[in-house]
Amino acid sequence: MENAYLAELIGTAILILLGNGVVANVVLNKTKGNSSGWIVITMGWGMAVFTAVLCVAEFSGAHINPAVTVALAVAGNFPWLEVAPYIASQMLGASIGGALVWLVYKDHFRATEDKGAKLAVFCTGPAIKNTMSNLLSETIGTFVLVFAVLYMVSPDVGLGAINALPVGLVVLAIGLCLGGTTGYAINPARDLGPRLMHALLPVSNKGSSDWSYSWVPVIGPILGGILAAVAYSQLGS
Repeated sequence: MENAYLAELIGTAILILLGNGVVANVVLNKTKGNSSGWIVITMGWGMAVFTAVLCVAEFSGAHINPAVTVALAVAGNFPWLEVAPYIASQMLGASIGGALVWLVYKDHFRATEDKGAKLAVFCTGPAIKNTMSNLLSETIGTFVLVFAVLYMVSPDVGLGAINALPVGLVVLAIGLCLGGTTGYAINPARDLGPRLMHALLPVSNKGSSDWSYSWVPVIGPILGGILAAVAYSQLGS
C-alpha cells in the first residue's frame, strides 16, 4: 500500500496546487487573472479535482479527501485500517500544495496588502460568520460530493480514472451552486493543511490564520461524508 499512500500525497498536493493556485490568480494583486471572479475560481477548482483524480486514481483510488476516505470505510468499500494512513498522506500533500502555491505567487503576495485575500489563498472562510449555518453548508456540500462519488467507486479501492471528469463536474456544480456561503472546503485536508502553511510560512504581512473557524471545514465535511455513506447504504440495502 506504500504506493497508494504516496499517490494520495501527490494527488492531494496537485489538487491544492491547482485549486488554491486559481484562488491566488484571482485575488492577489498584479496577476494575469486578478479580479476575474467566482466563475474562474469554481472552474479552476473543478479542473483541479479532475487533474488530481486522473493522475493518481490508478494507484490509490484518488480519494484526496479525508471525508471521502471515511465515507468509503463507513459504506464498507474501504478497509478501516487504511483510513489513518490515507488521511495522513492527504494532510501532508495538502500542506505541500499550499506551500507550492506560496512559492509560485510569492511576488504577488508581497504586492497584496489585503490580509484576508492572502488567507483566502490558503483556506476557506465564511461570507457571513454564523457557526451553525456555516457548519450546515459544509455538511450539505460534502454530502452531495460524497453521495455522487459513492456511485462512481469501484468496490474495493475508490475512484477510477474514468470518473475523473464526472467528479470534477460535481465539484464545479457544488462551487457554483452552494459555495457562496463558506467557500466550499468540502475537504478537511484541503482547508487544514494549507491553513497550517499560512501560519508557518513567512508570508509577507500576513494576518491571522483564523483558527477559531478552522474546525468547521473539518467537522462539516466529515459529517457530510458519513451521512452520505449511511444514505447510500440504506438505498442499497
